Amino acid sequence: MTQQIRDVVEQYVKLVGSGPTEDIVQLYAPDATVEDPIGTEPRTGHAAIREFYEVIANLDRETELRADTVRIAGKHAAFVFTLVTKFGDKRFTLSPIDVMEFDDAGKIVSMRAYWSQDDMSSDPS
Repeated sequence: MTQQIRDVVEQYVKLVGSGPTEDIVQLYAPDATVEDPIGTEPRTGHAAIREFYEVIANLDRETELRADTVRIAGKHAAFVFTLVTKFGDKRFTLSPIDVMEFDDAGKIVSMRAYWSQDDMSSDPS
């Protein structure tokens, strides 16, 4: 299962960087939860998760998984990736720590992202 989880993590980061929202949503179990950032109200189920990721769907964005940070234990994974979005003449960079739990089918059942506004940087593009 370790390799399956690693594959989902890699696919997740790739899709957040360039994929369609629906492909991201399909990585999640139907009743999954997303708490991003940690401390916000969790979004539960595909409809709420779709709404969450749709916010970035039309942004110019790219991601990079920091592969040396991926840790997998049982049905859990933690990792760091960098998300760069461009809006107008600004570039916003964020490197959250994401923690995921998976079901037996390799679907994400829980994703919690650790970051705050203090972790986001911006500069002219």
